[in-house]
Amino acid sequence: MFEPVIAPSGTLLGLLQRGRGDGTLHALAAPRAEALQALNQCVLRDPRQDWQVENRSLYYARLYLDLDGPLGEIESHLFSVDDLLDDSDHRTGLALSVLGHLASYGRDDALILLRRYAASGANWAWALDELALRDDDEGLLSLAEPVLARFPATAEGEARLAAAVRDAYEPRPWCLWEETARYGARLGAARRQGSFDRWQRQLTPNGPRPGWGVQAVFDWAAEGLRRGTPLHVPAARCLAAVASPEDRGTILAAAAGAVGDAARATALHHLVLAEPENPVVLDLIEAAADEPAVAAYERMTGPTALDRARSWVQRPDALGEAAAALLAAHGEAEDAHLVLGALRSTVRGSGPDSARLYALVDGAGRLAIGCAAPVLRHVYRETASSHLRGRAARALAGTDPTFASGFAVECLWDCEETTREVAARHAETADVRVAPRLRRLASDPAEEEDVQSAVRSRITPESAV
Repeated sequence: MFEPVIAPSGTLLGLLQRGRGDGTLHALAAPRAEALQALNQCVLRDPRQDWQVENRSLYYARLYLDLDGPLGEIESHLFSVDDLLDDSDHRTGLALSVLGHLASYGRDDALILLRRYAASGANWAWALDELALRDDDEGLLSLAEPVLARFPATAEGEARLAAAVRDAYEPRPWCLWEETARYGARLGAARRQGSFDRWQRQLTPNGPRPGWGVQAVFDWAAEGLRRGTPLHVPAARCLAAVASPEDRGTILAAAAGAVGDAARATALHHLVLAEPENPVVLDLIEAAADEPAVAAYERMTGPTALDRARSWVQRPDALGEAAAALLAAHGEAEDAHLVLGALRSTVRGSGPDSARLYALVDGAGRLAIGCAAPVLRHVYRETASSHLRGRAARALAGTDPTFASGFAVECLWDCEETTREVAARHAETADVRVAPRLRRLASDPAEEEDVQSAVRSRITPESAV
């Protein structure tokens, strides 16, 4: 997987890569060829920082519809020689999702491309999931032969088929094929084998056992760390179940590092929940100040932890960052200046894409820090993360008096449904673009229910028709 190269936020490409509402508005005003070139670049080179939490597919599909965009570039991308060399979801997932939305809107060319790719493409499972939601029974039945031909009638092939049936995100095609005389017996056996494999894994756990004590839990955590799989969080839950008052000294010693790193992390995670108001626990966290200690501190929300956060927030390390996040999430009005200072310093030092900004942006909105609006506007404009931009929009709705007539209007075209929902509740209808956009969102079957509920709170049923 490659890191996306994001164009400046003032360019058409940069706006579309970020999924901003202004991207759509600028694309519709730009020469069609220029807009389509930028749109195709976004779809073929996924610009998202994290495709698991950021949405783009519906946003790009709607723009293809508005531009009456051809799908030749997507077709060339899907069926290029690279598909034989790179079967990762990241290369083709966004394009397939866009085709799925276009098929929902009635674009038959998108449906045909999905069928072709499901029959012969490397990322066929994704295409099949898209079709499972949108294709008819006849179209899905036509794919049974090419899809099942991928699994030879060998022991290895049948095992792979059982795994594919078991792990299918959308089971409809497999169930449909199982009902046919030609494939029913084979797919029925694959389904039963997948269920047996799942049942067998449940019968052979390799975790904690009844009768374990504190030392056994520490040993289990240490074994996980040696394998490269940190287990201190689940181990801390086990510790809460097995520890007795007589074990408190052992646990405190482990939290101080007497037994090893895995035991120390386990003991700290246990203590922050078992003794959240004990200043000794915070002293141990401050002494360690490493990743497990900071992670343990992040689970604390009580008054003692907040008091300590006020003195730690100036620290230039991860513990200081955690303290700022704690104040942002649970602090009081008197902590507003500390949260604002952390927000400003984070933007200055780490830029508008820092993961630390999520909590601080939320905190600025929660505490209604009006003077944070300029920083929030900067984050909104510049961040490449549509997820962070949505948080900035929610914070601006509570801190910036110009939001309703400014960014809220643009947000009606945003790629994130949560951001469109905020916009639907706040956008000033005096702007001539707002009412038509609200009506379109209300009538779009692909729009999320939460967005449409927000729209219905702003317009009458008659105007939504």
